[in-house]
Amino acid sequence: MTETVAVTGGNGRVGRHVIAHLADEGYRTVNLSRGKRDEDRADAYLTTDLLDAGEVYGSLAKSDADAVVHLGMIPTPESTPGFRTYESNALSSYYVLEAAGELGIDTVALASSLSALGGGYEPEPTTVDYLPVDEAHRLTPSTSYGIGKQTLEIAADGVARRTDARPRTIASLRFPWVVDDDRARETFLETDRTLSGLRQTGDFHAQRNTLFSYVHLSDAVDLVRRTVEASFDGHERVWVSAPDTSAETPSRELAATVFPDAERRDALGEGEHAALIDTAKAEALFDWTPEWSWRQLA
Repeated sequence: MTETVAVTGGNGRVGRHVIAHLADEGYRTVNLSRGKRDEDRADAYLTTDLLDAGEVYGSLAKSDADAVVHLGMIPTPESTPGFRTYESNALSSYYVLEAAGELGIDTVALASSLSALGGGYEPEPTTVDYLPVDEAHRLTPSTSYGIGKQTLEIAADGVARRTDARPRTIASLRFPWVVDDDRARETFLETDRTLSGLRQTGDFHAQRNTLFSYVHLSDAVDLVRRTVEASFDGHERVWVSAPDTSAETPSRELAATVFPDAERRDALGEGEHAALIDTAKAEALFDWTPEWSWRQLA
């Protein structure tokens, strides 16, 4: 039974909310982050350089954790050299997985990203073979950020293949942009969300490459908690998304216009504004269904 959860990057925007949610659900939490503490809900705080294998091992050992949620990576690549971005995603994840294995920690959740597919930081249009995208879709990242996310998933595959492997349960959560109420109001209610309106914005390329996706903090932290409580064997990749797109234009029209070469599958017909990302696997593994939509703010 999971009683203590170590959360790397608990000082971050998502990490703070994950710690608060886990605490509300009765878990003991330990925040493993660099620098000074920047939240007040964790039961313990351990200053940890996540790119130092020894510090990762030492902090996880001291935390006495039953599960690890690894969020402590560079959230966007714009302000760091490529090699630092790659290190943050790939090496820190490997260190967490190795330390968890040596310490007998059964469960690890890794913050992967839509960027493993390609995503918003790609200079060219991301390859989209079919919609909605699911876990079987091929990955074609070219940036240090996306390659790093793909690499952490490959590392998790390898760790899971080991005989008598620990961690026994590993989930790579492919997060899109995570919003709170304030960011959602500013982004979705104060701009023209039709396709023609979105084309006038400076970030249309990024929105196209991220499949007009997002997820609310409330749904994201709920999924993390369910991941901590999971007990499947091996490593699973899981797409994360809100139930709808960030666009006002119906999803079938959006797909036909923006992704004309992509095969359109039946699941895309479920709802006028159905997400272009299929989260059925998250529902099957974790009994998780995203509930929050920006349209409820209107």
